[in-house]
Amino acid sequence: MITIKTNYLCAYTKVRFLLRFFIELSYNGKAYHGWQIQPDAISVQEVLEKALSTILKQNIAIVGAGRTDTGVHASKFYTHFDFEDSLPENFVFKLNSFLPKDIAIQSIFKVRDDAHARFHAISRSYNYRISTSKNVFNYDFAFALQKPLNVELMNKACDILLQYKDFQCFSKVNTDVKTYNCKLMLAQWSVNGDELVFTIIADRFLRNMVRAVVGTLINIGLGKLELEKLHDIIKSKDRSEAGFSVPAHGLYLVNVEYPKDIKK
Repeated sequence: MITIKTNYLCAYTKVRFLLRFFIELSYNGKAYHGWQIQPDAISVQEVLEKALSTILKQNIAIVGAGRTDTGVHASKFYTHFDFEDSLPENFVFKLNSFLPKDIAIQSIFKVRDDAHARFHAISRSYNYRISTSKNVFNYDFAFALQKPLNVELMNKACDILLQYKDFQCFSKVNTDVKTYNCKLMLAQWSVNGDELVFTIIADRFLRNMVRAVVGTLINIGLGKLELEKLHDIIKSKDRSEAGFSVPAHGLYLVNVEYPKDIKK
């Protein structure tokens, strides 16, 4: 009788635990087709992913707090990525040195393993800037409109906006969303020297929503649209009933708020 002795080999796989990091950044959107990667156009996400992947020597995918349209700026934006180790020393400086001059990293910090730049955002804040006089230094960064606007009436229109949740009338058509409801927390106009600044805060925004809202409010401020007509526009849920879409270069994402316990 022949006895066959079998050796059992145990394979051990090294388990890698990924760390999650948030990046706080700002960007001038003039040269980009928005935040999100596009098949045939340059985006902020693509440029940042390539820089991270090059420095960290592995493919890095990032997830943003949302997406901004072509030409829209962000003074405070967040994105997250995963990495299997601590980041290199002076990483913010190295990353900024690698990035073009129109993208700047403010900080990078560890967050909870389940933290998500998009889904855990509590609110997003936008500003829209209107230049009320000719200014050679801000024509790329504010919408030039040298016509008298009734700011008081425009703020009354903001009070009407806050009475509603469904903003389909301000959304780009053929948008793949499950709901057009947004929880508005603030909408107001303020005067800052020779600029009018519109501030709007909500839990989420629809595609092109802020620019369509601003265009509609401008029509009210110019006397082209009666204040009470705004109720009918919102209830219509029809984009063609609302005002024009203002140019992208006057729009800024200025803040994204997260739960206080998101940091690790």
